[in-house]
Amino acid sequence: MSEPTPLPLLRILHAAIICADYARSKHFYTQVLGLAVVAEHYREARRSWKLDLALPDGSQVELFSFPGAPPRPSYPEAQGLRHLAFEVDDVVRCKSQLEAHGVAVEDVRVDEYTGRRFVFFADPDGLPLELYEACPAVPAA
Repeated sequence: MSEPTPLPLLRILHAAIICADYARSKHFYTQVLGLAVVAEHYREARRSWKLDLALPDGSQVELFSFPGAPPRPSYPEAQGLRHLAFEVDDVVRCKSQLEAHGVAVEDVRVDEYTGRRFVFFADPDGLPLELYEACPAVPAA
C-alpha cells in the first residue's frame, strides 16, 4: 500500500484570534499594528464581532469577540498556537514604534540559526506576538 499524497497547501490564509475586549483589540490591531480593515460584522445570534484584517501580502487576521471566552491558560507554552509572527523590515524601529504606543516589548534577540533579529510582545489579551526581521535584499549583480 502506498503512502497517500500530501495536501497541496499553498500558504497560511489567516489566523483567528478571540479577544476579551473588542474595542481595545480592534484599536491595537488597526492603530498600533496598522492592519487594514477588510470587513467588520456583528453577528447578533452569537453576540459576537468578526473583524477581518489584512496584511500587505494578502494574509489576514480574523479578530473575534465571544462573551465569556476563557482566558489563555498559560504564557507562552500552552499547547496549541504558541505565538503569531509578523515579518518586518526593521525590528528595532518597529520595537520603538510599539513602545511609543505604550506596548511592553521584550529585548531584541538574534535567531541563532538565521542570524535575523526578532522580538516578542503581547496583544491586549496576552497573546504572544513576534516581529521577525525579513531577509536583507540581495543586491543585483
